[in-house]
Amino acid sequence: MAMITITEPAQEYLAQLLKKQDTEGVGIRVFILDPGTPKAETCISFCRPGEQKDEDELKEFAEFNAWLEKRSIPFLEEAVVDYAKDSMGGQLTIKAPNSRLPKIRDDSPLEDRINYVLYNEINPSLASHGGVVSLEDIVDDSIAILRFGGGCQGCGMVDVTLKEGVEKTLMDQIPGLTGVRDVTDHTNRENAYFK
Repeated sequence: MAMITITEPAQEYLAQLLKKQDTEGVGIRVFILDPGTPKAETCISFCRPGEQKDEDELKEFAEFNAWLEKRSIPFLEEAVVDYAKDSMGGQLTIKAPNSRLPKIRDDSPLEDRINYVLYNEINPSLASHGGVVSLEDIVDDSIAILRFGGGCQGCGMVDVTLKEGVEKTLMDQIPGLTGVRDVTDHTNRENAYFK
């Protein structure tokens, strides 16, 4: 069971919102967009009967059900949903300290393992050149499509960085990854570190 906490005030607030939906059995769905990356965003949406996914995990509360997206569960550990009243009425807050730095396991999805290595090992070394690399897509279930940015875009050394650095690091550390490709337009050399 995911270790997400929804405080009593947050449960009361969410229950009021759900009652206004006028739909029998409506609950909430909790998920994280771009989990394990600096862009991670924790989201709560209405979940009408039948909208939950088969693999979602059910967490029952007194007034409603919450469905946790399976892929988001490791990132929701220690998450807290709270509601605080203020002069404007109140605000629902979501704090998910593990949403950006996941606890990666051998059975974590390939996307999560790639992002973990990119953001924790590769990007810190590229940052000294003003560069950054991000995962754009995974094709054929095992080939990572990357996008270089900052000082890496248009850099004359990007092929060396890709082959000798990024690809080698990812292939060495991630079983199941069979290739790495670059989709960056390197004709724009405006911010390139090496021109």
